[in-house]
Amino acid sequence: MKLAITGKGGVGKTSLTALLALSFARAGRKVIAVDADPATTLARTLGIPNPESITPISELHELIEERMGVQPDSIGTFFRLNPKVDDLPEKYWVEHDGIRLLIMGTISRGGTGCACPANALLKALLMHLLIARDEVVILDMEAGVEHLGRATATAVDAFIIVLEPSRQSIETGRKIAQLAKDISIKRIFVVGNKVRSEIECDFIRENVDFGTMTICLPYSDEVVLSAMEGSGRIKPAADIVDGIEKLKETISKQY
Repeated sequence: MKLAITGKGGVGKTSLTALLALSFARAGRKVIAVDADPATTLARTLGIPNPESITPISELHELIEERMGVQPDSIGTFFRLNPKVDDLPEKYWVEHDGIRLLIMGTISRGGTGCACPANALLKALLMHLLIARDEVVILDMEAGVEHLGRATATAVDAFIIVLEPSRQSIETGRKIAQLAKDISIKRIFVVGNKVRSEIECDFIRENVDFGTMTICLPYSDEVVLSAMEGSGRIKPAADIVDGIEKLKETISKQY
């Protein structure tokens, strides 16, 4: 099962990624969580000690030069199109609470961004994770789908679009869903987040015409405080844990 979590900035993508990964891990599944958001906050949200000590793969310049045959920032030069990447996950993931985390760093957009060795290596590694691995792979993405590239996106089983109760969030979600459909992603699940009332949940439900509405997660002071402290794993209330379990069951029924 290969899942990509996306949405407008600030809606709670990283929190949802962490909670869903922990839920799958508690159920005995092997999980790889991939931080593909330039903000790279997933390690801290998962409660991994000393997250600032983890170097994103995009910044491992000696590795990139070794695998690609040229300097990492080389542009307009020839480099390997099919670098060896199958040994990289075990070498560079960080294991914690049954989850294996890989921090990718920035991935170029649209297949038209930086045509450089660093991005080529990242895309090859991402393709390997999505196609060749038998773990549950959960990607914490930045908004949009262009950075996946058309070929890579076809290996994603489902998109989970996170929305908060605002018109801007809904419109961003609709654009993401259309882009996902354009590159043949058929399963699109929608999660309402930071909901303070049934009225706000109904607002999201009534405006979702671009995917399968699954759950509304309530606004949580505990989650906000965890993010503010930035000192350990996210601490959700029981109703959020229950909602994540429902989301996991809904997604799992599709496979």
